[in-house]
Amino acid sequence: MKRIQLAILSVFVVISSFSQTPISQLIDHPVLKHASVGVCVKDLETGEIVVSHNAEKSFTPASVMKLVTTATAIEIFGNDYRYTTLLALDATNPDRILVIGSGDPTLGSDVFGGNPYEFLSDWTKKILERNNEEKVWQIYVADELFGYDGISPEWTWIDMGNYYASGTYGISIFDNSYKIFFDTTDPNSCPKILRTEPEMKSIRFTNFLKTNISGRDNGYIYGIPFSNDRILRGDIPGGRRSFSIKGDIPDPGLLLGELLAEHLRKQSIHVGLVQTARIDYISRYCTKEAMPYRIGEILDRRQSRMLSDIIRETNVKSNNHFAEHLLRTIGRKSNPNIYSDPLKEGIEAIDKFWKQKGIATQSIVMKDGSGLAPQNAVSPEFLCEVLGYMNNQSENKSVFFDSLPKAGLDGTLKSFMKGTKFERKIAAKSGSIEGVQCYAGYLMDGSKKYAFAVMVNKFNGNRSEVRSAIEKFLLSL
Repeated sequence: MKRIQLAILSVFVVISSFSQTPISQLIDHPVLKHASVGVCVKDLETGEIVVSHNAEKSFTPASVMKLVTTATAIEIFGNDYRYTTLLALDATNPDRILVIGSGDPTLGSDVFGGNPYEFLSDWTKKILERNNEEKVWQIYVADELFGYDGISPEWTWIDMGNYYASGTYGISIFDNSYKIFFDTTDPNSCPKILRTEPEMKSIRFTNFLKTNISGRDNGYIYGIPFSNDRILRGDIPGGRRSFSIKGDIPDPGLLLGELLAEHLRKQSIHVGLVQTARIDYISRYCTKEAMPYRIGEILDRRQSRMLSDIIRETNVKSNNHFAEHLLRTIGRKSNPNIYSDPLKEGIEAIDKFWKQKGIATQSIVMKDGSGLAPQNAVSPEFLCEVLGYMNNQSENKSVFFDSLPKAGLDGTLKSFMKGTKFERKIAAKSGSIEGVQCYAGYLMDGSKKYAFAVMVNKFNGNRSEVRSAIEKFLLSL
């Protein structure tokens, strides 16, 4: 009798497991027992909702927020938009060289290949043509376009000072990041600081780093914008003669001015005062006076890569620095007054833009453009609406789609869905910070053309298990 009862129970369990819907399997997954889960899957051709669970609720998106930032930027500026940094002479002071920042995040960046210092050599040649032996040049870096707050007030202390939380200003150089190199071969002492690249002459490090045998980089750099004091904490791999971690350049405008001065002096060009617009900006902030320079003869117009390249780097590599520049560029276009807050203006402009497209924005809480702030929030439904608009109505459809990493192929999705039927058939943005794992994008497989958003918050299991559960759900579509 007991054997018969056991057999019946086993059959019931098997039938129950098969009868469970894919969304139920996702939300009932053991690793998500204490998590919040939101899902929206929308048919792009019919507009019908294929799957919905907590779709109208707001979740922390992490880097999935970059979808909103990049989609808005490409719609407002167009795919062929380029930033332009000017090298000019000051019309009011013929001995003063001006570097006028436009918010270009790519100046001296190595993400597209090439020599990051090439533009400095080009500028040196331009100035050499106008030099004489008696002249003593001044350098004034006009980096005030975005003001000097630099970071979102909602970013956490553990992030500030690291390369992925670099400040955002009118001038960016080398992705506003530097490398600090260590010798970690002595197990009985803190890692020995060897050098920084580029050389950071004014920066002061307090070193509390330790070494580990795991081979993992758990090193963090703590510090605030415009402060030369940096604290090193955590642990980095031991037994290395040269190991590096990356930090945020405290004052990129000033570093640019100093590097330009170095290049000029190597050519026997005399350089005196090197300064940025920061002191003048702060002194004029309350009165809103004009800045004390006037653009005269333009010596060089340094253009960035096209916006299509910038948003692809932003989405494929999840580049926080580029995303923050895009948001503030949107803000400054909305309000050209340099004394207004470009972060706030950008957030308001994005909200207004999508409302004008008929998409409800009540579910979105935007604190930055990259998704680094834990206070960011957005609903799966809103993401599906934006993705649907970009696919069905935008003239930039193909540019936006191509900016997204492809599953199993590149960027942050290189290992996601690899070896499955949807490899290379999903183009999406991932997002992950502590307790958060999200994916949003497109599934294109024959007649299946879906926009989707899967958002998991407050999980306390293994991240790889969460990813696996999400993959299993997507494979059921």
